Amino acid sequence: MTAFVVLGLMFFYNNFTIAPLVYLALHGTYGLLWLLKEKIFPDPYFKEQINFLTSVTGFIFLGSYWIAPYILISSSKSVPDLIIAASISINVIGVFLHFASDTQKYFSLKFKKDLIKDGFFKKIRNTNYLGEILIYLSFAMLSMSWIPFAILAIFFFVVFLPRMIKKDKSLTKYSSFEDYKKKTGLILPKFNA
Repeated sequence: MTAFVVLGLMFFYNNFTIAPLVYLALHGTYGLLWLLKEKIFPDPYFKEQINFLTSVTGFIFLGSYWIAPYILISSSKSVPDLIIAASISINVIGVFLHFASDTQKYFSLKFKKDLIKDGFFKKIRNTNYLGEILIYLSFAMLSMSWIPFAILAIFFFVVFLPRMIKKDKSLTKYSSFEDYKKKTGLILPKFNA
């Protein structure tokens, strides 16, 4: 729905400047990629049954990501070219890390249920979350407002970090996990190991 929300905001505020167009391209494409991902290599986390209240709460919580395009488009801010370029670069890196590491995880676990310690997970245990954070960081940058950065921080501490900790706990079933944990970073690479 994000592409439609952003496009609707652009029509409502009659703002078709470069920054909203870039935002539409980046976030709209990200939504399309998510749909493709769920068809090709779905995340089992999203297969779990949830009740109606959880769905509504989740929709409202995820809807907070639409604050960035609202701020950008409704304010008609002139976003410097350097910010636009940096946002695109950070987004591309984030999309690569997020989807490529999820692909590695999906196909590795499909063929062998074991601890993944190579490729995207050689130095970082949660490369996919790092990618997702970079993606939403790029959206926050385009808004040129502190509010989307605060929302991203809240998401990090309320959603991402608890999931990463839960994942670490589940991986303790592998005897090599403690050694692997010492050599890797939770979300940033550990180069000294």
